[in-house]
Amino acid sequence: MLSFERPRIMAIINATPDSFHADSRVGAVTEAVKAAERMISEGADILDVGGQSTRPGAKQVGSSIESARVVPVIEAIRSRWPDIPISIDTYHAEVAQKALDAGASLVNDISGATLDPGMPPLLADRQAPCILMHMQGTPETMQDLPAYGNVAKEVHGFLQERLDTLQRQGIRHIALDPGFGFGKTLEHNYRLLEALPSLTATGTPIVVGVSRKSMINKVLGCSPKEALNGTSILHAWALDRGAHILRVHDVAEAVECVKLHTVLKAARKGIEHD
Repeated sequence: MLSFERPRIMAIINATPDSFHADSRVGAVTEAVKAAERMISEGADILDVGGQSTRPGAKQVGSSIESARVVPVIEAIRSRWPDIPISIDTYHAEVAQKALDAGASLVNDISGATLDPGMPPLLADRQAPCILMHMQGTPETMQDLPAYGNVAKEVHGFLQERLDTLQRQGIRHIALDPGFGFGKTLEHNYRLLEALPSLTATGTPIVVGVSRKSMINKVLGCSPKEALNGTSILHAWALDRGAHILRVHDVAEAVECVKLHTVLKAARKGIEHD
């Protein structure tokens, strides 16, 4: 796992034709390699490759199609950049195994390793670092009237349970993601963002994925393509609430957020010691 003396940037590479942010889609391996080159040059710490759209209402394409989309991309990136950490964004153990064999470094599972019973044994066997995310329902159903008694407590409870369960199975390197936009209303998302510090009590790295999502678009009345400014604002708020990893479409702007927040933290410490 990476060290977290500073927040890290996870760059999104969508090897899909239907991800919600059209500009993030790569239709061929050559396009993916070009995107990776740009993202690495801009300061990406991790590349997150996905072959199955998880936008609300997305339909599953199946493990075979998903693998066919991501494996060549991972192989090409790993061949060109032997040391860059590559994440496979999947909830299918079969896809994760093929991706790890192709050179992926970690698994990013939006279901918290619950949708495929083969995922925890794979992670344990391969000792693969993983990101466990909270999602209410499935991508097909998650936005069908999501409901919570207390969203922050329930998300925290789910993630703590998944963390404890996977650690008992011998999986050592785990990060947690509250799952902004995955089975949450607009209000739920902002309550989660405000409650982010409670997740840091788990002692694990916290991943925040708000880039160009509807929690920005619905407030500002804009499209995902127009949501970069709103994304940067939420990134700054997430960093100030303890986020360790930002999962982003726009690397250069996220890197700027981290740099500015680092200076702010230093100034804050200076004031505390005056």
